[in-house]
This record gives sequence, C-alpha cells and structure tokens, in this order.
Amino acid sequence: MKTPTRAGSCGWRATMNELKQANHGWYDVGTVELSFAEFRVDLAQRRVFEGTREIKLQPKTFDLLLFFCQHAGELLSRETIYQALWPNTYVDDHSLSVQIADLRKALGDNPKAPRLIETRSRRGYRFLPQLERGTVDSPIARSPEDLEIPQTSYARSGDFNIAYQVIGSGPIDLVFVMGWVSHLEYFWREPHFREFLLKLASVSRLILFDKRGTGLSDRVPNQMLPTLEQRMDDVRAVMDAVGSEKAVILGVSEGGPMSALFAATYPEKTLGLAMVGSYARRLRDVDYPWGPTLEEREEYLSQIRRSWGGPIGIEDRAPTLAQNPEFREWWATYLRMGVSPGGAEALTRMNASIDVRAILPLVRVPALVLHRQDDRCLLVEEGRYLAKLIPGAEFVELPGADHLPFVGKQEEILAPIENFLIAIQEAEAPDTQLATVLVMRVEGSQERLAELASAEIRKYRARQAGPGLDVLTFDGPARAIRCAAALLTHAKSLGYPASAALHTGECLLPPHRQAKGPAVAFAKAILVHGKEENRLLCSRVLHDLVAGSGIEFSPAPLGEVSFSGEGWPIYGVVKV
Repeated sequence: MKTPTRAGSCGWRATMNELKQANHGWYDVGTVELSFAEFRVDLAQRRVFEGTREIKLQPKTFDLLLFFCQHAGELLSRETIYQALWPNTYVDDHSLSVQIADLRKALGDNPKAPRLIETRSRRGYRFLPQLERGTVDSPIARSPEDLEIPQTSYARSGDFNIAYQVIGSGPIDLVFVMGWVSHLEYFWREPHFREFLLKLASVSRLILFDKRGTGLSDRVPNQMLPTLEQRMDDVRAVMDAVGSEKAVILGVSEGGPMSALFAATYPEKTLGLAMVGSYARRLRDVDYPWGPTLEEREEYLSQIRRSWGGPIGIEDRAPTLAQNPEFREWWATYLRMGVSPGGAEALTRMNASIDVRAILPLVRVPALVLHRQDDRCLLVEEGRYLAKLIPGAEFVELPGADHLPFVGKQEEILAPIENFLIAIQEAEAPDTQLATVLVMRVEGSQERLAELASAEIRKYRARQAGPGLDVLTFDGPARAIRCAAALLTHAKSLGYPASAALHTGECLLPPHRQAKGPAVAFAKAILVHGKEENRLLCSRVLHDLVAGSGIEFSPAPLGEVSFSGEGWPIYGVVKV
C-alpha cells in the first residue's frame, strides 16, 4: 500500500471548492470543535478528548474520523473513503479495515453492538452519532487565557532549532511568514490575531514558525541574524519536519520578500505565493520613491534605542486599535518577547538592505498581492509595484489604514486568500527556477582542482552541470559566493590563474544536466569582463540579496556589463 502524500494530514486531493460543496455546511469558518456522544474533537489542534482525557490517534486515523464526522449518518462505501482520503493511491481492503479497527478501539466502540461506527456488509460504513458544533462568533467571545495555545515543536535547520506550530487539517498547506518580529505563543494571546489564524486554519493546514533569532527559535548574536537565504533554509526545514511536499507561502510585510525569493527558488515546493502589505525594497530609490529615506530610517532606529519595551510603531501598524489599552499592552509585550532591543535594531538595519526587484519577474507560480489603500507603514504603491513585476499576479486593493492584517476588517483580507487557495490547482510545474550561477576560468588541471573542490561542493550544496567546474549552480547566493571564494583559494594553492563570476537569475530546473538560461549567459558575460587573476565578480542582484551575511563588496561598482540591451553594475567581493 502506498502512503498518503503528506505526513500528519489529510490526503484529500479534491479542490477546496469541491470539499465545501460536499460539506453541506458541516464545518463553517467559525467552527473550532465538534462533539458527539462523550467525545470532543478539537479541529484546530487535531486532538480528540473523552471528557478531560485525551485520546491519541494516528494522523491517518484522525483523518478517517474527520471524514466520518463530515458525512455523519451517510452510508459510505469503501471506494468513497478511498477516493476521499487516498485518491490515485492503491489501498487494499485490509489496510482500511485496520484503520477502522484502530478507530473503534480508541473510541471504545464494539463492532458487534456499535454505538458509533456501523458496518453494513458489502455496502460500507455509517457514522451513527449526532454531531454538535462549537463556534467562536467574535474575536472576544472567549478570553485568550481560556484558549489553549497549539503545541510548539522544533525543526533542525543547520545548527539552529526553528520553532513551529501546525493547526488545521485542510486540503492544502499554508506557510504563514510573519514580518519583522514574531513569537508563536504570543500570536494566540491577542483575540484578533487568534481569530485570524483560526480562520486560516479552517481552510488549510496552517504552518507557523519563528525565524531564527526571534520568538521561540534559537536566539543568535545580532551580527548573525538570518539572511533571506538562511530564512529560506528555515522554511524548508519546517516543511520537511511536518511532511509538507508543497505549500502556498503567505508573506506578511517583511515576510513578503523572503516568500517571493522562496517561490522563485523552489517552485517545486511552492503551490502559490501570497503577499500582504509587503514591498520589494525597503529604502527609497530613484525608481522606488515610496520607501523611507535614510534619514527617516535612522530616526526609527533611534526610536527603537530610546523606547523599546513600549508599543513602538503601533500608530502606523494598527491605527484602528492604537488607543486600545489591552492591544497596546499586548503589542508592547509581543515585541519584547519576540526580540531584544539590539536585535530589533539589527533586524531593522538588515531589512533596509533588502531589494528583490530583480527577482520578482522570475516568480513562476500563481501569485496574489493584497494591500490596504491607506496603509501608513507601507504605501499602497508598493503593493501595486509588486503585482506589476510578478508575472500574472492578482492585485487586490482593500480599504483601510491598518498594516497588520488581523487588525481592522480582517474578513476583507481573508476572503481573497481563501478564494486564492480555492483557485490553485495541481498545475503543471514550471521548468525554470531561480538559481545562483558560478562560472569559472581556470588555467590548469580541472581534475586536480576538482579533487580539492569536492568537499566545498558538498558543503555549499552546489549542483554541477557536468563533470567539470566550469558551471555550478546554487540555491542560495551567499553559499555561492563562499564556495566561489574557496575554489579560487584552491586554484591559487595549485598555482593556477583563475577568476570567477556569479549571477542570480533564471535557470532550467534539474534534472537538466546542461546549465542553460539567462543567468548562465549573464554570468559568462561578467566573467569576460573580469581580467584580473583570483578576482571574484558578482552582479548587483547578489549584492542586494546577501544583506546581513557579513559578505563585503567593493564600495562602488567596478564597471558595467551590457546584457539584453541594458547596462548592469558589477561588484568585486572583498571579504567572505
């Protein structure tokens, strides 16, 4: 028997719209629990209780129970259950019988005198009890202290532990990427935020995490806060830990640029990209007049140094609730718990260097951009700009001034996200992806250099397009720069004149053995420009993507390379 496609979750492959039509209203957005007989099912946390005693169920057994609840009173054939839970997968009758037996045993149901699950010989099964639904009608219906916080687990990403939570059991995975500062447990202590997450979890399997250096994830020195590349590694680690093969990535504010970079770099793991109140570049530029100036950024950094511990930035991020005492106290505590004052300043400085404008046209998955018209933190023009650069992106402009998506009329944000999830199908995967390309010119024995380079290739996860070192590709720009520097060092130790060039852009997806695409051609054009021995040159794209990595470049461009009719500045790497 083949296993379901996703560990710990339902294997349903029907679209969300089909599921809703089949639900007949059994599970509306406000539903948080189901009750039958003496049992209670917590939908958000996928837990079952008999009174106060928790009944432990395996993920597939929980999925079976949930399907029975969905179709309570209906006669369900084995084929119906197979198609709902394990479509396009061979499952023999014995395996289903085992799942039924495990569920009956856990619930104390006697198959000879059933109270819960009735067997109809050669016809199927019927779930007998009446269901009751528990709902939350408003974000203040229950006190946060009375509501249980989902379990926090940890995924290993390199040398660091990344905190994550998983709630909901919808047919599609949704990775929620919060901006700037986060703290998983304090998400749930604010009623509006809790309601927002519960509603997302009602239409998805919602995956939450704290980026390294913040919240419940491993703290790191301020000079080691995660780059966009390392944050992508953390997302991959969390997805692997929860058995998510493919997901929609939802980036809020500062989480948007990383989400876009992830979607372009890992299209095989990305069903779609959604960005809420986000941006392409954090500082103002000649062709990006909406960001803050350097002077405005310095003033904000000064405010962090003076006032961290209070509700910093609340007037711009949540004007609707800025004067609410409870919300002000929560926001101040959330920020304090999320990161230290020095960490907040370092994060803000690093974010000021973010620029993904060159990456956005390379996103090849369905995309949705949401932005409120009067957002005081990030101007609506920034959202329009994002949607303009991402091919085929849908842009939804919403009324309101709140930057935080869970403040204000959150239904206006939730509805288009839900429609976006419904619309996403198992479309044919793109055959290109974002990659960093390294091309080298070496005068000497490739074989001898390759022997020394083999450890570096493994360490930095390089992909060789052939047996030699002429062209290597990477899924992260900082890794590529460090690997290139190491290879140049090895070449120098052998007495081989060498130079190298790097560019991040569009390439053919593996398993193509021959590296092709615009990124390869551009990197080769840069290499032609570099005449000096042991020189490592990079395009402006890499310069912008490795903010916070500690890699240093020439203070000014070393020149320009003409490519596709445009002049592109190139930089020399001076420190890795």
